[in-house]
Amino acid sequence: MSSFLFGFAAALLLTIGARDQLLVARLAQPLGVAILLAALVSAAITAVAMAIAGDAIAQLLPVAAQRMLVAIALVVAAVELLWPTRDRRPKEPTRSPFAAFVVLLARQWGDAARFLLFALAAATALPAHVAAGGAVGAALALAGGWALGEDLDALPLRVFRLVMGALVLITGVVMGLGVRGII
Repeated sequence: MSSFLFGFAAALLLTIGARDQLLVARLAQPLGVAILLAALVSAAITAVAMAIAGDAIAQLLPVAAQRMLVAIALVVAAVELLWPTRDRRPKEPTRSPFAAFVVLLARQWGDAARFLLFALAAATALPAHVAAGGAVGAALALAGGWALGEDLDALPLRVFRLVMGALVLITGVVMGLGVRGII
């Protein structure tokens, strides 16, 4: 159950203000429920794919290397969170839910939430629970973006992502130093 909760919390918190949530919010009015459905399906696919990848790689590594892999994934996720985004509003949406689905898959593939799901799946014995929690958490954040629509831009998302990035970075660095025996 804790694997599910960690995956849920990680995906929920790290999807807030992410490029995929902003895209869903900005396309909520022109595409309606179709963009929400595309977002939910893409969130499930990417959560499962990253959990499978994390588990598969972890199976090839000794325990110390698994922990270092998790630390590296956390640092990469933190860099993605701290990196400033210059996400432009779609000027002329194609009104194609499939095109939006493909863009969402591409954006989610390497975002901080999925890196953290990768790390959690590598660190735990229950990657299926991590994937399920991650899919539900990301879906909830994306549904929130869809419900807020254009009002999402009024929230202090950049500050939230900087705080989350700092927390994830500190966790990754401490974990990495612990694996190396420095602390």
